[in-house]
Amino acid sequence: MHFTSERRLDDGVLERTFTLGDIPGILWTPASPPGPTPLVLLGHPPLGLGAMHPRLAARARHAAADGFASATIELPGSGDRPRLPVLEQGRTELRRAMRAGEAVGDEIVDALTLPLVDRAVPEWQTALDALLSLPGIGGPVGFSGGVISVAIRLAVVEPRLRAAVLFAGSLVPRAIVEEARQVTIPLHVLLQWDDEGNDRAASLDLFDAFGSKEKSLHAHLGGHTGVPPFAGEAAARFFTRHLK
Repeated sequence: MHFTSERRLDDGVLERTFTLGDIPGILWTPASPPGPTPLVLLGHPPLGLGAMHPRLAARARHAAADGFASATIELPGSGDRPRLPVLEQGRTELRRAMRAGEAVGDEIVDALTLPLVDRAVPEWQTALDALLSLPGIGGPVGFSGGVISVAIRLAVVEPRLRAAVLFAGSLVPRAIVEEARQVTIPLHVLLQWDDEGNDRAASLDLFDAFGSKEKSLHAHLGGHTGVPPFAGEAAARFFTRHLK
């Protein structure tokens, strides 16, 4: 891990950009951590870290106020990373189906998602190795955000992950839904009831599939971007229970 820049935000949070091989990332740490700090991995859609930075930084600052470090990495094929033809083809097929008003079938969902999951999860694990080796970051580890299929695979294969806050989604391959049955960590799932980009029934079926003994679904009225501010407060309390 090579740190490439750092700056102190106005609330004292330290924001550092880094590279891990050819993978860019960002680490946020509290101003005065009382000791080894739990870590929250911040997931995000494949829109690029540049576009996602304001929202990620806001989430990180809230996490720091609760005593957590947080980190994120650029997804494969996103941001300034080289394009991956297999992912570009999947996104092209999704846009074509949506423009035509067609149902997004299993073949498109698989092409859009499975190559991303297969590449992103090992990178998250490599980043986790490096992050937990840093002074002051001692775990335990949580995951917050999307892509939900990436989070599911990571929860299955990564024993250091202790809890997750997930944003419900419906473009999930059937194979990943089956993997969800193997997830056993505590889950706090957010669902926007009127999300124009997700199928509500499919999102509920995915929640039902999770094998966790402790899982809660928090549904709010409104579209994809209408998550109420208090939803973040409930998620913070969830992480405080499970990571501290």
